[in-house]
Amino acid sequence: MKNKLLSKILMMLIFCTVFTGCGSNSQNNVKDLEESTQTEEVTEADDGVVTLTVWAEEANWEMLNKMIDSFKEAHAGEAEFEITLVQESDANTKDVLLADVYNGADIFPFADDQLNSLVAAGALAPVPNADEIKEVNLEDAVAAASINDTLYAYPMTADNGYFMYYDKRYFTEEDVKTLDGMLAVAEAAGKKLTMEWSSGWYLYAFFGNTGMEFGINEDGVTNYCNWNTTEGSVKGTDVAQALLDIAASPGFESRTDTDFLVGVQDGSVIAGVSGVWNEVEIRKAWGNNYGAVKLPTYTCAGKQIQMSSFKGYKMMGVNYYSEHKEWALKLADWFTNEENQTLRFMERSQGPSNKNAAASDAVSKVPAIQAVIAQSEFGVLQRVGNSYWAPFTEFGETMAAGNPKGKDLQELMDTLVEGITASAAN
Repeated sequence: MKNKLLSKILMMLIFCTVFTGCGSNSQNNVKDLEESTQTEEVTEADDGVVTLTVWAEEANWEMLNKMIDSFKEAHAGEAEFEITLVQESDANTKDVLLADVYNGADIFPFADDQLNSLVAAGALAPVPNADEIKEVNLEDAVAAASINDTLYAYPMTADNGYFMYYDKRYFTEEDVKTLDGMLAVAEAAGKKLTMEWSSGWYLYAFFGNTGMEFGINEDGVTNYCNWNTTEGSVKGTDVAQALLDIAASPGFESRTDTDFLVGVQDGSVIAGVSGVWNEVEIRKAWGNNYGAVKLPTYTCAGKQIQMSSFKGYKMMGVNYYSEHKEWALKLADWFTNEENQTLRFMERSQGPSNKNAAASDAVSKVPAIQAVIAQSEFGVLQRVGNSYWAPFTEFGETMAAGNPKGKDLQELMDTLVEGITASAAN
Protein backbone atom coordinates (compact mmCIF):
# COMPACT_ATOMS: atom_id res chain seq x y z
CA MET A 1 0.00 0.00 0.00
CA LYS A 2 2.69 2.45 0.93
CA ASN A 3 6.36 3.26 1.48
CA LYS A 4 7.67 0.73 -1.02
CA LEU A 5 9.76 3.51 -2.56
CA LEU A 6 11.20 4.43 0.83
CA SER A 7 12.15 0.79 1.29
CA LYS A 8 14.12 0.94 -1.97
CA ILE A 9 16.12 3.91 -0.72
CA LEU A 10 16.84 2.23 2.61
CA MET A 11 17.94 -0.97 0.92
CA MET A 12 20.30 0.99 -1.39
CA LEU A 13 21.81 2.80 1.59
CA ILE A 14 22.34 -0.48 3.44
CA PHE A 15 23.87 -2.08 0.36
CA CYS A 16 26.30 0.79 -0.15
CA THR A 17 27.27 0.83 3.50
CA VAL A 18 28.02 -2.86 3.70
CA PHE A 19 29.73 -3.23 0.33
CA THR A 20 32.49 -0.62 0.10
CA GLY A 21 32.72 -1.26 -3.61
CA CYS A 22 30.01 1.36 -4.05
CA GLY A 23 32.75 3.87 -3.10
CA SER A 24 32.26 7.43 -4.25
CA ASN A 25 29.45 6.39 -6.58
CA SER A 26 27.13 5.69 -3.64
CA GLN A 27 26.03 9.30 -3.28
CA ASN A 28 25.31 9.53 -6.99
CA ASN A 29 23.35 6.26 -6.87
CA VAL A 30 21.21 7.46 -3.98
CA LYS A 31 20.69 10.82 -5.68
CA ASP A 32 19.54 9.07 -8.85
CA LEU A 33 17.20 6.83 -6.83
CA GLU A 34 15.73 9.83 -5.00
CA GLU A 35 15.05 11.59 -8.32
CA SER A 36 13.39 8.42 -9.63
CA THR A 37 11.34 8.19 -6.44
CA GLN A 38 10.15 11.78 -6.75
CA THR A 39 9.06 11.12 -10.34
CA GLU A 40 7.07 8.05 -9.29
CA GLU A 41 5.46 9.90 -6.36
CA VAL A 42 4.33 12.71 -8.60
CA THR A 43 2.84 10.20 -11.04
CA GLU A 44 0.97 8.42 -8.22
CA ALA A 45 -0.29 11.65 -6.70
CA ASP A 46 -1.41 13.09 -10.03
CA ASP A 47 -3.37 10.12 -11.38
CA GLY A 48 -6.49 11.24 -9.49
CA VAL A 49 -7.27 7.76 -8.15
CA VAL A 50 -7.91 7.24 -4.44
CA THR A 51 -6.92 3.66 -3.69
CA LEU A 52 -8.09 2.31 -0.33
CA THR A 53 -7.92 -1.14 1.23
CA VAL A 54 -10.47 -2.17 3.86
CA TRP A 55 -10.05 -5.20 6.09
CA ALA A 56 -13.28 -6.95 7.01
CA GLU A 57 -14.69 -10.35 7.83
CA GLU A 58 -16.16 -11.88 4.69
CA ALA A 59 -19.61 -12.22 6.26
CA ASN A 60 -19.83 -8.41 6.20
CA TRP A 61 -18.72 -7.86 2.61
CA GLU A 62 -22.14 -7.65 0.99
CA MET A 63 -23.22 -5.04 3.53
CA LEU A 64 -19.96 -3.09 3.25
CA ASN A 65 -20.19 -3.00 -0.53
CA LYS A 66 -23.53 -1.25 -0.18
CA MET A 67 -21.89 1.32 2.09
CA ILE A 68 -19.01 1.76 -0.35
CA ASP A 69 -21.42 2.32 -3.24
CA SER A 70 -23.29 4.99 -1.32
CA PHE A 71 -19.98 6.64 -0.33
CA LYS A 72 -18.89 6.82 -3.97
CA GLU A 73 -22.25 8.28 -4.91
CA ALA A 74 -22.05 10.89 -2.15
CA HIS A 75 -18.58 11.97 -3.33
CA ALA A 76 -19.14 11.62 -7.07
CA GLY A 77 -16.96 14.04 -9.03
CA GLU A 78 -14.54 14.64 -6.15
CA ALA A 79 -12.25 11.71 -6.95
CA GLU A 80 -12.06 8.34 -8.63
CA PHE A 81 -12.14 5.59 -6.00
CA GLU A 82 -10.70 2.10 -6.00
CA ILE A 83 -11.83 0.55 -2.72
CA THR A 84 -10.94 -3.08 -2.09
CA LEU A 85 -12.24 -5.38 0.64
CA VAL A 86 -9.73 -7.91 2.02
CA GLN A 87 -10.64 -10.78 4.32
CA GLU A 88 -9.28 -10.34 7.86
CA SER A 89 -10.70 -11.31 11.23
CA ASP A 90 -11.56 -8.42 13.57
CA ALA A 91 -9.89 -10.37 16.37
CA ASN A 92 -6.56 -10.42 14.50
CA THR A 93 -6.43 -6.77 13.42
CA LYS A 94 -3.81 -5.65 15.95
CA ASP A 95 -1.41 -8.52 15.38
CA VAL A 96 -1.62 -8.41 11.59
CA LEU A 97 -1.38 -4.63 11.34
CA LEU A 98 1.54 -4.23 13.73
CA ALA A 99 3.45 -6.95 11.89
CA ASP A 100 3.65 -4.58 8.89
CA VAL A 101 1.88 -1.31 9.59
CA TYR A 102 3.25 0.44 6.49
CA ASN A 103 1.62 -2.10 4.22
CA GLY A 104 -1.49 -2.72 6.28
CA ALA A 105 -5.04 -1.78 5.35
CA ASP A 106 -6.08 1.86 5.21
CA ILE A 107 -9.25 1.16 7.19
CA PHE A 108 -10.03 -1.68 9.59
CA PRO A 109 -12.53 -2.71 12.28
CA PHE A 110 -11.28 -3.89 15.67
CA ALA A 111 -12.45 -4.54 19.22
CA ASP A 112 -11.74 -2.01 21.96
CA ASP A 113 -9.25 -4.24 23.79
CA GLN A 114 -6.79 -3.73 20.90
CA LEU A 115 -6.84 0.07 21.17
CA ASN A 116 -3.98 0.53 23.65
CA SER A 117 -1.50 -1.47 21.59
CA LEU A 118 -2.46 0.23 18.33
CA VAL A 119 -2.13 3.69 19.85
CA ALA A 120 1.16 2.84 21.58
CA ALA A 121 2.54 1.74 18.21
CA GLY A 122 1.43 4.96 16.54
CA ALA A 123 -0.70 2.99 14.09
CA LEU A 124 -3.96 4.95 14.42
CA ALA A 125 -4.84 8.32 12.93
CA PRO A 126 -6.82 10.34 15.53
CA VAL A 127 -10.38 11.25 14.57
CA PRO A 128 -10.39 14.82 13.20
CA ASN A 129 -14.10 15.50 13.84
CA ALA A 130 -13.99 14.08 17.38
CA ASP A 131 -16.50 16.49 18.94
CA GLU A 132 -19.12 15.58 16.34
CA ILE A 133 -18.53 11.83 16.78
CA LYS A 134 -18.65 12.08 20.57
CA GLU A 135 -21.96 13.90 20.40
CA VAL A 136 -23.78 11.26 18.36
CA ASN A 137 -22.43 8.07 20.00
CA LEU A 138 -23.01 6.42 23.36
CA GLU A 139 -20.72 7.68 26.11
CA ASP A 140 -19.28 4.22 26.90
CA ALA A 141 -18.56 3.56 23.22
CA VAL A 142 -16.70 6.87 22.94
CA ALA A 143 -14.71 6.10 26.10
CA ALA A 144 -13.77 2.70 24.69
CA ALA A 145 -12.36 4.36 21.56
CA SER A 146 -10.42 7.03 23.48
CA ILE A 147 -7.18 7.35 25.41
CA ASN A 148 -6.49 10.46 27.48
CA ASP A 149 -9.53 12.18 25.94
CA THR A 150 -8.22 11.69 22.40
CA LEU A 151 -10.60 9.79 20.11
CA TYR A 152 -8.57 7.34 18.03
CA ALA A 153 -11.33 5.46 16.16
CA TYR A 154 -14.94 5.75 15.05
CA PRO A 155 -17.38 3.86 17.36
CA MET A 156 -19.29 1.25 15.36
CA THR A 157 -21.08 -1.24 17.62
CA ALA A 158 -21.98 -1.46 21.31
CA ASP A 159 -22.68 -5.17 21.55
CA ASN A 160 -19.34 -6.95 21.91
CA GLY A 161 -20.21 -8.68 25.17
CA TYR A 162 -21.92 -11.88 26.29
CA PHE A 163 -25.14 -12.91 28.00
CA MET A 164 -27.42 -15.94 28.30
CA TYR A 165 -29.38 -17.40 25.39
CA TYR A 166 -32.19 -19.82 26.23
CA ASP A 167 -34.97 -21.82 24.58
CA LYS A 168 -38.35 -20.62 25.89
CA ARG A 169 -39.84 -24.06 25.38
CA TYR A 170 -37.87 -25.22 28.41
CA PHE A 171 -37.27 -22.20 30.66
CA THR A 172 -39.56 -19.74 32.38
CA GLU A 173 -38.56 -16.15 33.19
CA GLU A 174 -38.09 -17.28 36.78
CA ASP A 175 -35.81 -20.18 35.80
CA VAL A 176 -33.30 -17.94 34.03
CA LYS A 177 -32.66 -15.75 37.07
CA THR A 178 -30.29 -18.28 38.66
CA LEU A 179 -27.75 -20.69 37.21
CA ASP A 180 -28.93 -23.32 39.70
CA GLY A 181 -32.46 -23.04 38.32
CA MET A 182 -31.29 -23.28 34.72
CA LEU A 183 -29.11 -26.32 35.39
CA ALA A 184 -32.00 -28.08 37.12
CA VAL A 185 -34.16 -27.59 34.02
CA ALA A 186 -31.40 -28.81 31.69
CA GLU A 187 -30.81 -31.90 33.87
CA ALA A 188 -34.51 -32.78 33.90
CA ALA A 189 -34.73 -32.42 30.12
CA GLY A 190 -31.57 -34.41 29.43
CA LYS A 191 -30.13 -31.36 27.65
CA LYS A 192 -27.17 -29.05 28.11
CA LEU A 193 -26.41 -25.48 29.19
CA THR A 194 -23.00 -24.50 27.87
CA MET A 195 -20.26 -21.94 28.42
CA GLU A 196 -16.66 -21.83 27.24
CA TRP A 197 -14.39 -22.37 30.24
CA SER A 198 -11.08 -22.56 28.39
CA SER A 199 -11.31 -18.81 27.80
CA GLY A 200 -10.47 -16.12 30.34
CA TRP A 201 -12.91 -13.84 28.52
CA TYR A 202 -15.85 -15.94 29.66
CA LEU A 203 -14.46 -17.17 32.99
CA TYR A 204 -14.09 -13.59 34.19
CA ALA A 205 -17.86 -13.84 34.75
CA PHE A 206 -17.30 -15.78 37.97
CA PHE A 207 -14.74 -13.38 39.46
CA GLY A 208 -15.92 -9.90 38.53
CA ASN A 209 -18.54 -9.35 41.25
CA THR A 210 -16.87 -11.21 44.11
CA GLY A 211 -15.14 -8.21 45.68
CA MET A 212 -11.74 -9.61 44.79
CA GLU A 213 -9.42 -7.36 42.79
CA PHE A 214 -8.12 -7.50 39.24
CA GLY A 215 -6.90 -4.95 36.70
CA ILE A 216 -4.08 -3.74 34.49
CA ASN A 217 -1.14 -1.89 36.02
CA GLU A 218 -0.10 1.62 35.04
CA ASP A 219 2.57 0.18 32.76
CA GLY A 220 -0.25 -0.99 30.49
CA VAL A 221 1.40 -4.39 30.19
CA THR A 222 1.12 -6.33 33.46
CA ASN A 223 -1.84 -7.21 35.69
CA TYR A 224 -2.59 -7.10 39.38
CA CYS A 225 -4.85 -9.83 40.77
CA ASN A 226 -5.74 -11.31 44.17
CA TRP A 227 -8.13 -14.03 43.05
CA ASN A 228 -6.18 -16.43 45.24
CA THR A 229 -6.89 -14.47 48.42
CA THR A 230 -7.60 -16.41 51.60
CA GLU A 231 -9.39 -13.49 53.24
CA GLY A 232 -12.74 -11.79 52.78
CA SER A 233 -16.32 -12.98 52.40
CA VAL A 234 -15.48 -14.65 49.08
CA LYS A 235 -12.13 -16.37 48.72
CA GLY A 236 -10.43 -17.66 45.61
CA THR A 237 -11.08 -21.26 46.61
CA ASP A 238 -14.78 -20.44 47.00
CA VAL A 239 -14.96 -19.57 43.30
CA ALA A 240 -13.00 -22.68 42.38
CA GLN A 241 -15.41 -24.86 44.39
CA ALA A 242 -18.39 -23.11 42.78
CA LEU A 243 -16.99 -23.95 39.35
CA LEU A 244 -16.53 -27.59 40.33
CA ASP A 245 -20.12 -27.73 41.59
CA ILE A 246 -21.38 -26.37 38.27
CA ALA A 247 -19.19 -28.77 36.28
CA ALA A 248 -20.61 -31.70 38.29
CA SER A 249 -24.10 -31.02 36.97
CA PRO A 250 -25.22 -33.39 34.18
CA GLY A 251 -26.88 -30.34 32.66
CA PHE A 252 -23.62 -28.44 32.12
CA GLU A 253 -20.93 -28.73 29.49
CA SER A 254 -17.97 -26.51 28.64
CA ARG A 255 -18.11 -25.89 24.89
CA THR A 256 -16.51 -23.45 22.50
CA ASP A 257 -18.73 -20.84 20.95
CA THR A 258 -18.80 -22.82 17.72
CA ASP A 259 -19.80 -26.06 19.43
CA PHE A 260 -22.47 -24.21 21.40
CA LEU A 261 -24.11 -23.20 18.13
CA VAL A 262 -23.86 -26.74 16.77
CA GLY A 263 -25.66 -27.95 19.90
CA VAL A 264 -28.40 -25.36 19.44
CA GLN A 265 -28.89 -26.54 15.89
CA ASP A 266 -28.96 -30.27 16.68
CA GLY A 267 -31.19 -29.80 19.75
CA SER A 268 -28.75 -30.98 22.42
CA VAL A 269 -28.21 -27.47 23.85
CA ILE A 270 -31.08 -25.42 25.24
CA ALA A 271 -29.14 -22.56 26.81
CA GLY A 272 -25.68 -21.06 26.67
CA VAL A 273 -23.47 -18.04 27.20
CA SER A 274 -22.56 -16.29 23.96
CA GLY A 275 -22.99 -12.98 22.12
CA VAL A 276 -24.92 -11.21 19.37
CA TRP A 277 -22.70 -12.68 16.65
CA ASN A 278 -24.73 -15.90 16.98
CA GLU A 279 -28.14 -14.21 17.10
CA VAL A 280 -29.08 -14.79 13.47
CA GLU A 281 -28.36 -18.53 13.57
CA ILE A 282 -30.02 -18.99 16.97
CA ARG A 283 -33.12 -17.19 15.72
CA LYS A 284 -33.18 -19.56 12.74
CA ALA A 285 -32.93 -22.58 15.04
CA TRP A 286 -35.34 -21.55 17.80
CA GLY A 287 -37.58 -19.08 16.00
CA ASN A 288 -40.03 -17.34 18.31
CA ASN A 289 -38.83 -19.52 21.18
CA TYR A 290 -35.44 -17.81 21.31
CA GLY A 291 -34.85 -15.82 24.47
CA ALA A 292 -31.90 -13.81 25.76
CA VAL A 293 -31.28 -12.23 29.17
CA LYS A 294 -28.46 -10.92 31.31
CA LEU A 295 -26.31 -13.58 32.95
CA PRO A 296 -27.88 -15.25 36.01
CA THR A 297 -26.62 -15.38 39.57
CA TYR A 298 -24.58 -18.38 40.71
CA THR A 299 -24.03 -19.98 44.10
CA CYS A 300 -20.68 -19.19 45.73
CA ALA A 301 -19.67 -19.18 49.41
CA GLY A 302 -23.29 -19.82 50.39
CA LYS A 303 -24.68 -16.77 48.57
CA GLN A 304 -26.00 -15.78 45.17
CA ILE A 305 -23.51 -13.68 43.18
CA GLN A 306 -24.44 -11.90 39.97
CA MET A 307 -22.25 -13.14 37.11
CA SER A 308 -20.13 -10.38 35.65
CA SER A 309 -18.74 -9.97 32.13
CA PHE A 310 -16.32 -8.15 29.93
CA LYS A 311 -18.31 -5.64 27.93
CA GLY A 312 -16.92 -4.49 24.65
CA TYR A 313 -17.29 -2.25 21.66
CA LYS A 314 -16.10 -2.41 18.09
CA MET A 315 -14.82 0.54 16.14
CA MET A 316 -13.36 1.51 12.78
CA GLY A 317 -9.76 2.71 12.67
CA VAL A 318 -7.61 4.41 10.06
CA ASN A 319 -3.96 3.60 9.43
CA TYR A 320 -1.78 6.57 10.37
CA TYR A 321 0.44 5.77 7.39
CA SER A 322 -2.33 5.64 4.80
CA GLU A 323 -1.34 7.38 1.56
CA HIS A 324 -4.88 8.76 1.32
CA LYS A 325 -5.48 9.36 5.01
CA GLU A 326 -8.00 12.18 4.53
CA TRP A 327 -10.21 9.99 2.35
CA ALA A 328 -9.67 6.98 4.61
CA LEU A 329 -10.97 9.00 7.55
CA LYS A 330 -14.00 10.08 5.54
CA LEU A 331 -14.79 6.49 4.59
CA ALA A 332 -14.38 5.24 8.18
CA ASP A 333 -16.74 8.00 9.27
CA TRP A 334 -19.19 6.93 6.56
CA PHE A 335 -19.04 3.25 7.56
CA THR A 336 -20.05 4.20 11.11
CA ASN A 337 -22.62 6.97 10.62
CA GLU A 338 -26.22 6.63 11.81
CA GLU A 339 -27.55 5.39 8.48
CA ASN A 340 -24.93 2.68 8.11
CA GLN A 341 -25.09 1.60 11.75
CA THR A 342 -28.80 1.10 11.12
CA LEU A 343 -27.99 -0.92 8.00
CA ARG A 344 -25.46 -2.95 10.00
CA PHE A 345 -28.18 -3.73 12.54
CA MET A 346 -30.80 -4.62 9.91
CA GLU A 347 -28.51 -6.94 7.92
CA ARG A 348 -26.13 -8.33 10.56
CA SER A 349 -28.05 -7.81 13.85
CA GLN A 350 -25.15 -5.78 15.25
CA GLY A 351 -26.08 -3.37 18.03
CA PRO A 352 -25.45 0.30 17.19
CA SER A 353 -23.27 2.68 19.20
CA ASN A 354 -24.96 5.66 17.52
CA LYS A 355 -27.52 7.08 19.95
CA ASN A 356 -30.32 7.53 17.43
CA ALA A 357 -29.80 4.15 15.81
CA ALA A 358 -29.65 2.43 19.21
CA ALA A 359 -32.90 4.08 20.32
CA SER A 360 -34.95 2.77 17.39
CA ASP A 361 -38.01 0.56 17.89
CA ALA A 362 -36.42 -2.17 15.80
CA VAL A 363 -33.39 -2.41 18.10
CA SER A 364 -35.60 -2.52 21.19
CA LYS A 365 -37.34 -5.63 19.84
CA VAL A 366 -34.18 -7.76 19.53
CA PRO A 367 -33.74 -9.87 22.69
CA ALA A 368 -30.00 -10.39 22.19
CA ILE A 369 -29.24 -6.68 21.98
CA GLN A 370 -31.44 -5.92 24.96
CA ALA A 371 -29.68 -8.68 26.89
CA VAL A 372 -26.20 -7.31 26.20
CA ILE A 373 -27.42 -3.86 27.26
CA ALA A 374 -28.85 -5.28 30.50
CA GLN A 375 -25.64 -7.24 31.20
CA SER A 376 -23.48 -4.15 30.65
CA GLU A 377 -24.61 -2.91 34.08
CA PHE A 378 -22.61 -5.78 35.58
CA GLY A 379 -19.68 -5.67 33.17
CA VAL A 380 -16.37 -3.85 32.77
CA LEU A 381 -14.31 -2.80 29.78
CA GLN A 382 -11.76 -5.43 28.86
CA ARG A 383 -8.47 -3.85 29.90
CA VAL A 384 -5.98 -6.64 30.58
CA GLY A 385 -2.28 -7.29 30.15
CA ASN A 386 -1.04 -9.95 27.74
CA SER A 387 -0.31 -12.49 30.48
CA TYR A 388 -4.00 -12.70 31.42
CA TRP A 389 -5.08 -15.20 28.77
CA ALA A 390 -2.83 -18.24 28.74
CA PRO A 391 -3.22 -19.31 32.40
CA PHE A 392 -6.96 -19.73 31.96
CA THR A 393 -6.69 -22.51 29.41
CA GLU A 394 -5.35 -25.10 31.83
CA PHE A 395 -7.31 -23.74 34.79
CA GLY A 396 -10.64 -23.73 32.94
CA GLU A 397 -10.12 -27.17 31.45
CA THR A 398 -9.21 -28.54 34.88
CA MET A 399 -12.37 -27.09 36.40
CA ALA A 400 -14.59 -28.30 33.55
CA ALA A 401 -13.18 -31.81 33.94
CA GLY A 402 -13.94 -31.77 37.68
CA ASN A 403 -10.33 -31.46 38.86
CA PRO A 404 -9.59 -35.10 37.93
CA LYS A 405 -6.15 -35.15 39.59
CA GLY A 406 -7.57 -33.84 42.85
CA LYS A 407 -5.23 -30.86 43.03
CA ASP A 408 -5.44 -28.62 46.08
CA LEU A 409 -7.78 -25.72 45.25
CA GLN A 410 -5.54 -23.12 46.86
CA GLU A 411 -2.64 -24.39 44.78
CA LEU A 412 -4.77 -24.12 41.64
CA MET A 413 -5.71 -20.53 42.46
CA ASP A 414 -2.11 -19.60 43.30
CA THR A 415 -0.95 -20.98 39.95
CA LEU A 416 -3.68 -19.08 38.10
CA VAL A 417 -2.80 -15.78 39.75
CA GLU A 418 0.90 -16.35 39.29
CA GLY A 419 0.30 -16.70 35.55
CA ILE A 420 -2.05 -13.74 35.31
CA THR A 421 0.41 -11.40 37.08
CA ALA A 422 3.53 -12.66 35.28
CA SER A 423 5.71 -9.83 33.95
CA ALA A 424 7.63 -11.71 31.28
CA ALA A 425 4.67 -12.77 29.12
CA ASN A 426 4.41 -11.21 25.68
